[in-house]
This record gives sequence, structure tokens and C-alpha cells, in this order.
Amino acid sequence: MSHSYETFRTPFGPFSIAVDDAGAVLATAFGDLAKLRERLQTCHLRGDKSAGARAREQVLAYLAGDRRDFDLPLAPRGTAFQQRVWTALRAIPFGETRSYGQLAAQLGNPAASRAVGRANATNPICLIVPCHRVIGADGSLTGFAFGEKLKQRLLEHERALALRAA
Repeated sequence: MSHSYETFRTPFGPFSIAVDDAGAVLATAFGDLAKLRERLQTCHLRGDKSAGARAREQVLAYLAGDRRDFDLPLAPRGTAFQQRVWTALRAIPFGETRSYGQLAAQLGNPAASRAVGRANATNPICLIVPCHRVIGADGSLTGFAFGEKLKQRLLEHERALALRAA
């Protein structure tokens, strides 16, 4: 199966997006094609700047502070539980965070914080599905596929914009 991808520059470094033939986002990564391939198991990715243009525009607007959420078609591949977690991630408001335990409780199983953490870690669509908004119960940043420094920068970016709007 063949999908389209594009890598472009952002203030946070290179960013890559893979989309299907209908234009739905399959995966994203901070980094180049190699990073994107780590997040998406597909036979072939072909470079195509037009296929993901809408997603690119929204990501750049978000990183420029001109957008707070995304209205893109998404097609992440995962289990039913992972899909539920990824949907819950999209409900975390811009500029806010939640702990793994809070998400587990929200999903009706307070004891599932580790499973929520694993689903968060396997989220193939970073930024658009904001896994960076999940932190440890003690407020620690915990893991992020692209490094805790980048996670901190993304959270600071959102908090600064949220404070400015308040």
C-alpha cells in the first residue's frame, strides 16, 4: 500500500506528515522520513507536497500561534482501546494537561493508567492528537517520543498563548 508524505520546516524543527489517498492523516513525526516510518508501518511512502497541504497549513498555523485545534480527517491505526485514548487526548483543552490516571478515570477504568500510558506512547499522530499534554501524576513531563525538551517547549507554547488570550 502506498501513502503520501511530506516533511517541512517548523520553528520546532522538521515535521513530517503521512496521509492516505483520501487525505486523512495517518501519522506525524517531529523529524524526517525515518522518524515518520518508525510511527507508520506501510509498504511505501511517496513524497507529495499537495496531498498533505491542508494538514501542513494547520500545523504551521498552530505552531505560529494562529490556531489552537485541528479539524483534519484522521485515520490512525490502533486497537479499540487505543482509539478511545486517542479520542480522549483530543478532548484535552489547548494549554492544559492531564495525568495518565485522570485519563484512565475519564475512560471509566481508574486502574488503567499504565495502559493509557502505553496507548499514549503509541499515538501515531503527534501534535494533532496532543499526546504532549499528558504528564505524570506528580506533574513531571514523563516520556515523549521526540524528547522531553520538545514536550516542554510545546506545553510552554500553548500556555503562553492561553495566558495571552485570557
